[in-house]
Amino acid sequence: MSPSSSEKRTIRCAIYTRKSSDEGLDQTFNSLDAQREACENYISSQRHEGWKLVQNRYDDGGLSGGTLERPALRCLLDDIEAGKIDLIVVYKIDRLTRSLSDFAKLVDQFDVANCSFVSVTQSFNTSTSMGRLTLNVLLSFAQFEREVTAERIRDKIAASKKKGYWMGGLLPLGYDSHPDPKVRSLVINETEAETVRAIFTLYRDEGCLRTVRQIASDRGYRSKHRVYENGKVTGSGPLRRGQIQFILRNPVYIGRIRHKTESYEGLHSPIIDLALWDEVQGMLDSKSRKRSLRTAPSKATLTGCIFDETGDRLTPTHSKKGSRRHRYYISSRLLSTGAADAAGWRLPARQLEQSVADAVLQYLSSRLPYLPKAPSPVIINQLKFALDDLTARSALSLIERTIVSPGTLQITLCADALSAHVGIDRASLDGDQLKFAVPFQLKRRGVETRIIMGADKGQQDARLIRMLALANVWLTEIRSGTRVKDIAARHGWKSVMVRQRIQLAFLSPRIVAAILDGRQPTELTLTRLIASDIPSDWDEQWAALGFDAAA
Repeated sequence: MSPSSSEKRTIRCAIYTRKSSDEGLDQTFNSLDAQREACENYISSQRHEGWKLVQNRYDDGGLSGGTLERPALRCLLDDIEAGKIDLIVVYKIDRLTRSLSDFAKLVDQFDVANCSFVSVTQSFNTSTSMGRLTLNVLLSFAQFEREVTAERIRDKIAASKKKGYWMGGLLPLGYDSHPDPKVRSLVINETEAETVRAIFTLYRDEGCLRTVRQIASDRGYRSKHRVYENGKVTGSGPLRRGQIQFILRNPVYIGRIRHKTESYEGLHSPIIDLALWDEVQGMLDSKSRKRSLRTAPSKATLTGCIFDETGDRLTPTHSKKGSRRHRYYISSRLLSTGAADAAGWRLPARQLEQSVADAVLQYLSSRLPYLPKAPSPVIINQLKFALDDLTARSALSLIERTIVSPGTLQITLCADALSAHVGIDRASLDGDQLKFAVPFQLKRRGVETRIIMGADKGQQDARLIRMLALANVWLTEIRSGTRVKDIAARHGWKSVMVRQRIQLAFLSPRIVAAILDGRQPTELTLTRLIASDIPSDWDEQWAALGFDAAA
């Protein structure tokens, strides 16, 4: 008997589990455990085929299948790309994703890494056309079910809020739920309501959030005490500056129910009278406009002045991958609800800040003669001298408001901030020149999102350049007699991963030069290259890899 027939290849299996809601996750044996147990039993039944379960767990609890932004799934995809997993085992296909387009992306990534997947409760063979059709039908129905359910819930919540009903969520300080659970309204908690009234009065008198926070701390004001069904207790701590600002901006205290950017007359009684509310809002708006005059902006330099096309504020947030911290600006509704929203934005912060700063610098430079109402050689020279010293960071401090919409960024500059920087009276500036729009687009490069202002100028792809160099080193070694499997063993890879990447050594000099200069098409990533069937003819390579369209 030959070794190949007596020894089975080890197939490293990873189990992925997911549950859309967090209900019941605190139980000793929950839905994720049930999914995992079924998958483990299935893997055990295939032990004779060489299946072996990896130790890492990939569990996403309380996360929708309508998005790929799930921590455990991202970790799983990273391990697949690193060649650590050969097979993914799921309880049902919709645990992996409920989106047909997302599934197509996942399949592409699996194919590149030579990884496949199995559903333990749905039997079909994706190597046949009928099997692929069955899979697409299942996913289409799963996506349809998710979208219809989400639409029905959103419509019900919107309609109920228009009628003034309280639709749940964290209870605001000053209110309790109605004692009758069938009555969707709030009742005033008089003890907490006194704290709310005091905070509004303090801000009207002091006009400074920091001062209000200090006085509130001295007086012993506390945040709302909350006890959850699972026994978790939060609140009862000193009020922070952000909490105070949220209280001052919450229309629930004048008897209204907020829904996204609108508010409706509520069924509950107000705590604050309308006159005090209007006075406080005017003071807060005034402070927000003066924010751009600050000389030392915080790290999230666009905080408070960037919104999306619906009027929703983009809030700074971050995620961590290992020791690396990635900052983003994200539509506030995505943070508050945790639900997927196709119209919501999630933009890489550093790229966005740099792109907006560059747009401001370029605009001011090109419109220099038109900024003053009555231009003169003296004023023009003064403006030019002042703007020559303008840095990217200080350019961001000139912004009053930025609106992100598909295809366009609308930027409004703060007249006070600009006049202070250039040393010219505010009345001398032409207000019509302080608003402008720039083309704006997002392009994907693998898992990375690139922000492009105007024409796409391209940029160097360090990962692709490194692999180009490595492929040429491998080719030299192979020509000297080194075996592919020895090169693969050196990197801890499979031989097929080396074979996929070594074809980069056969790219035309023209393409290599373009990649080294950062002139390659935006979509041309390392993942796409190694998955492509690269023609041997150099002219055909140029066209097949999209360089004609990018030229």
